[in-house]
Amino acid sequence: MNAAETADATAAVGARTIRTILLASDLSPASSAAESLAFELASNLGSAVLLVSVIDPRGLSLPGGGYRQRIDQARAARESAAQVIVDRGHREGVSIRCLIWEGDPGESIVEAAEAEAVDLIVVGSHGRRGIDRFFMGSVSEHVVRTAPVPVLVARSRTA
Repeated sequence: MNAAETADATAAVGARTIRTILLASDLSPASSAAESLAFELASNLGSAVLLVSVIDPRGLSLPGGGYRQRIDQARAARESAAQVIVDRGHREGVSIRCLIWEGDPGESIVEAAEAEAVDLIVVGSHGRRGIDRFFMGSVSEHVVRTAPVPVLVARSRTA
C-alpha cells in the first residue's frame, strides 16, 4: 500500500475514534495487503490490533467423509502463522492480540467484532470473480454487509 492509499484510508476513518482495529486474516500471503493496511492505520491512529483468524471446519473435510487435516492440526498451524503477525506488530510498536475461532468465516468475524467491541474491521479480498465467487462465496462481502462497524477491504496484491 502506498502513502496516498494509506492517507486516504486514514482520512476515511479519521473522524471516528478508532481504539481497536479487527484485522481479519486467513493468514495466507493473500492477506498481506490487509495486514499492512491494519498496521499502518494502527500506527497512524494509535490503535490496537485484534487479529482474528477463523478455521472453517467445512474446508477440512474430503469428499467421501475423510479429513485433510484434524481441527487441532489446523489450529496449531494457524497459531504458528499468527505468531509471525503478532511479532510483526510488536516490532512495529503496535499493541496486538490474537483470536482463532472455528466456524463460518464471515459470520465469525462479525461475531468477534461485536463481542470484542472493535471500532473498525480491516479484511482482505482475494478478488475472486464469476463462478469462483459464486461457489466460494465472499467473506469480505458478508462482513461489509453485516458488520456493526465500518469495514475497509484491502485487495490482495496477487488478485
